[in-house]
Amino acid sequence: MAVFAIANFSMFAQEVEIKDDKVLLDGKQILKYEKINIFQHSFYSMDDNEILLYKYNDNETKQYSQDDYLVLNFLTEKTKVESKDTMKATSGMGMNSRKNMEKLIGWLLKEKVIDANGILNPERVQLFFEKYDEKITERTVRY
Repeated sequence: MAVFAIANFSMFAQEVEIKDDKVLLDGKQILKYEKINIFQHSFYSMDDNEILLYKYNDNETKQYSQDDYLVLNFLTEKTKVESKDTMKATSGMGMNSRKNMEKLIGWLLKEKVIDANGILNPERVQLFFEKYDEKITERTVRY
């Protein structure tokens, strides 16, 4: 029974791959990609509109990772999500940027924030915000 469940799940899984400056879903390009640095990545629609900026924030404590968080700025929707659930966009140990961003896009596809054509769904962006935003900047005291 477990073998059937695993096989059934894998039949519906979509393969996200980043090659050069392209985000591919099952081999078809759906987005354009730019790695700004190890902590910042931009995603563009096929007509070159920047739709998403990803940032990994170490909260100015490089040696302490318990306060790290990720920022997803859905630029065209004017919506910013700050979440401590960094494992949603971290693939294994280390900082393999390409694998991490593939996992991030897989998460957004699963949540239906982005569809199979790379189009943002505004209603799902808002639901994603309500589900995951932790208002970290708002709650952080700076001296």
